[in-house]
Amino acid sequence: MPLSPLNLLGLSCQSLIGNPLRSSLTIIGVFMGVAAVSATLQVRNISQAVISQQLAERNAPQVGLVPQWNPITRQRISFTLEDIEFLKRRLKQAKAISGINWMRPSTVVFQDQEATPRRIAVAPNYIETSGQKLIAGRAFNSADYQSFRPVVIIDKYLAEQLFKDKNPLGQNLYIDLKPYIVIGILPTDAENEEPEGEVWMTTAFHSTISGNYTINSILVRPQKLEDLQSLEEQGKQLLEQRYKGSQFWSWNSVEDILEQKKTLESVSTALLVVGAISLLVGGVGIANVTIASVIERTPEIGLRRAIGATQHDVMLQFILEAAILSLVGGSLAIASVHGLTVIVAQRFEFPYRFESRSAAIALSSAVLVGIGAGFFPALRASQLDPVKALKGQ
Repeated sequence: MPLSPLNLLGLSCQSLIGNPLRSSLTIIGVFMGVAAVSATLQVRNISQAVISQQLAERNAPQVGLVPQWNPITRQRISFTLEDIEFLKRRLKQAKAISGINWMRPSTVVFQDQEATPRRIAVAPNYIETSGQKLIAGRAFNSADYQSFRPVVIIDKYLAEQLFKDKNPLGQNLYIDLKPYIVIGILPTDAENEEPEGEVWMTTAFHSTISGNYTINSILVRPQKLEDLQSLEEQGKQLLEQRYKGSQFWSWNSVEDILEQKKTLESVSTALLVVGAISLLVGGVGIANVTIASVIERTPEIGLRRAIGATQHDVMLQFILEAAILSLVGGSLAIASVHGLTVIVAQRFEFPYRFESRSAAIALSSAVLVGIGAGFFPALRASQLDPVKALKGQ
């Protein structure tokens, strides 16, 4: 008569408790393997969280394209708005494309206050391309470009320098004795340790006062971070095809983060290999222990078969014992790694959040390895002849 699942579980637990040394050694083997796998997953999760945090503290990832000096023609080509449209039609992975002109420093005046901030002229869609968000006011719109409006956006640092406690929005400030209306305020660039202020105007208005209709640099924002480097290469190739004989210099705003991401991925992969090997070693330990258990308990197996236990019951008991050992060792490993990770994360101020998915992967891998390692010894036990088993043969 087959055993009920509850009785089968009880027999398995009694067998494991009756051999504490063997069970403990097997649990330790599983513990080491699962701890290595779990630690690897935690390193990967923390790495991803750190990278996401660094990206959130910066402007949107973007590629910059700048013409190089041509020693043969002894000149450098200049971009125009047509080049931006040219790239928009061809770079399908781009989320936004814009351009920028660096302008010479000039004194900015509001009443009796003066400053000498950085000045740039920005093409349409620059806010979306850079990923910056205004803290007050509005961004440039199509009417500002089409009507050549004398409007500017300033950063918070310059607003505090010039306007003190006044609201800058709607106020007139003067650049080269020309009045401009402040329509927006953006955050001060956190990457500059010594901010000097910043003023943006439209490329349309800049062209009317300077007669310069060119653009210094084209900026491309990708749909996904993974597309950044391919966009960089595609952008250069398209421009080199458009301007035969010209070369272009490119850069991306998160190159250091991408290098860090690549390094962390390599480390995570190496650790995962070590974890997998440790887990396999634990599986070999389970297989050896199960084989030894089968040999040691041969008379017991014969007696159980003689009183009605089926082959299925015998095989399930040994598989269940392996699964229980894997489950206990895996659970202890996950709890230990989680506790250590919390301590390390608090000590070094890493962003950390327990992920049940990672724990489930580590625990499932341990149970699968345990069941796989115990299957063939269990199958062998179930195929023993009852008469020979009773004789201990």
